[in-house]
Amino acid sequence: MKAAPVLRALAAFSQVRQTLVHTGQHYDSAMSEVFFQQLEIPLPDVNLGVGSGSHSEQVARVMLAFEPIVLDRKPELVLVYGDVNSTVAAALVCSKLGVRIGHVEAGLRSRDRTMPEEINRLLTDQLSDLLFTPSPDADENLGREGVERSKINLVGNVMIDTLVRLLPYAKKEFPPPIPSPYALITLHRPSNVDDLPWLRELLATLVELSRELAVVFPVHPRTRRALNTIGTQNAIRLHLLEPLPYLQFLSLQRNAAVVITDSGGIQEETTFLGVPCLTVRENTERPVTITQGTNQLIGRNLQKLRSAVSEILHEKTRRNPAPRIPLWDGHAAERIARIIVPKSSVHGARSRDASSESEI
Repeated sequence: MKAAPVLRALAAFSQVRQTLVHTGQHYDSAMSEVFFQQLEIPLPDVNLGVGSGSHSEQVARVMLAFEPIVLDRKPELVLVYGDVNSTVAAALVCSKLGVRIGHVEAGLRSRDRTMPEEINRLLTDQLSDLLFTPSPDADENLGREGVERSKINLVGNVMIDTLVRLLPYAKKEFPPPIPSPYALITLHRPSNVDDLPWLRELLATLVELSRELAVVFPVHPRTRRALNTIGTQNAIRLHLLEPLPYLQFLSLQRNAAVVITDSGGIQEETTFLGVPCLTVRENTERPVTITQGTNQLIGRNLQKLRSAVSEILHEKTRRNPAPRIPLWDGHAAERIARIIVPKSSVHGARSRDASSESEI
């Protein structure tokens, strides 16, 4: 969702040659294929196929597989996205080889170093030459950490670019499979799904909520393994689904009465859509979704979760029109492309002098 609009924006510049590397960290082949199709991303030029493993194993495998690609292709800039293990692995390789790095979605901070993603963000931002931030709080975080102001570029949210572009299609082609009202659930973070006693309590609370409204729960593979361990025989009222492709999930999200999640990206999407979001975490790296959006932090307070859902259902919490956060307008990727590429090359004829082309 983050790469698709940037790939498209850079393709408008005739002097840019792009190489798309899929690390294979998210390795479900069926889901990967659907996402490439729905987001209209070209097939990757390279698939590293690193698969699953511990955090250290994934980082090491990406580094070992990615380094030969960089040495062979000799890019002028490598763009990395978000905060996954592949992000920091690619950034480490490039920093060792002296290749410039651009980080899309830079500067986000939860200030919780028990989260692997927080370590990935901190390291990637310190290694990057161009930092593309989604909101002013990200700029402030980078400034406090001593990042040079000249490297920081407030461009907006590329996730919203994809949402804006594909929302009309999702509305038309993928109506929700069940009528409203329903709660949409996503859980995947180790702090929630690897703690089995806590997951059992949370699941019991979702079963309670299902007496008031339908509960739709597309289950992440990691979460599915945990649920299989604790058993779901008492959760027959829940609609436990396989993971969903982007467009189907977007349609479900748009029409939900409330979304209960531990995902960062969903906090952003619900804010743009104006859908109430209850985040089952103690912190968020996206505070703008709380200060200017629809998001509430619930943590592990299940009574707070019940009360918040009740208020939403009984309209004690009024559903406002979707907030408009500055630069969350569907054009963040275009801003990124204009920063990366000289203005003279846009929509121009491709130069015959190969040395004038840029490899990204």
